[in-house]
Amino acid sequence: MFVDRVKIQVDAGKGGDGCLSFRREKFIPHGGPDGGDGGNGGSVIVEAREGVNNLAALTHRYHWRAESGGAGSGANRHGRSAEDMVLLVPPGTVVIDAVAGHVLKDLAHPGDHVTAALAGRGGKGNLHFKSSTNRAPRHWTKGQPGESREIVLELKVIADVGLVGKPNAGKSTLLSRLSHARPQVAAYPFTTKYPNLGQVRLDSERSFVMADLPGLIEGAHGGAGLGHEFLRHIERAGILVHLVEPVPTDGTDPVANYVAIRNELALYDERLALRPEIVVVSKAELPGSEEVRQALTERLEREVLAMSAVTGQGLDKLLFAIARQLQAQQTPEATA
Repeated sequence: MFVDRVKIQVDAGKGGDGCLSFRREKFIPHGGPDGGDGGNGGSVIVEAREGVNNLAALTHRYHWRAESGGAGSGANRHGRSAEDMVLLVPPGTVVIDAVAGHVLKDLAHPGDHVTAALAGRGGKGNLHFKSSTNRAPRHWTKGQPGESREIVLELKVIADVGLVGKPNAGKSTLLSRLSHARPQVAAYPFTTKYPNLGQVRLDSERSFVMADLPGLIEGAHGGAGLGHEFLRHIERAGILVHLVEPVPTDGTDPVANYVAIRNELALYDERLALRPEIVVVSKAELPGSEEVRQALTERLEREVLAMSAVTGQGLDKLLFAIARQLQAQQTPEATA
């Protein structure tokens, strides 16, 4: 099961109470204070870890509570400090405060972490308050409560190339042809309900990660269809490969479909409309595909590719265009 959004409650551990105690030994009538401090509670930490693919492991419970610290005791014995609770998430997860709505941290890279709930510190025993003027202090403090917070974890897939297009444009078929990924493929809309990732190898030294993302329909920026499910993941894709179906099953115009999706990207986030894009007419084996490619070329006034994931036509040219664009992004001029 793929899960890319989950809301949970995180509670850090309470600090242990300090101890009120006096030394009691034979022949030592005034032994003085010996109450130890309480231990610190455990914090709740969210950490991005390589190899974790989605948030499914966090869905089986709502409350995640770290342990509390142990109380201090006599003979200056300090309470045990609790270990932190670490919740592992995939790189690309955004941690959001569910109440305030602000982002705590964007865990974009493996090893990134954030303390979602800070542990309470342990209380002080009465030994801590001993002084030259207070030889027998009877003062001690309770442990501090740990933080409690409701958080939302949202996964935004990290990929070099994101496949965009309307449902049934051929994105999943292309991904399966170019990589070892095996996304679900069928002839009905929204076959892809969650992102599929595949590694595409260009040669023995070069490869890139391609993401097949849920199909987009008009009104997606407002939540229509899979709307935000699509657009949230496309934010991190460095290059967009826009697949245009030449003969849509719903009878719509291919060029109009392309324009509609571009509008949805801009309405959701203007920066998406500025992302490098390679336009490809898919299913080039179908009659009329070349006419659609020419119409898009005239409208965009730039090269539009054609390919067929079934016959293999145009795949090499598409890979070359992707490699060239990836190389352009890595140059100093592109990263400046």
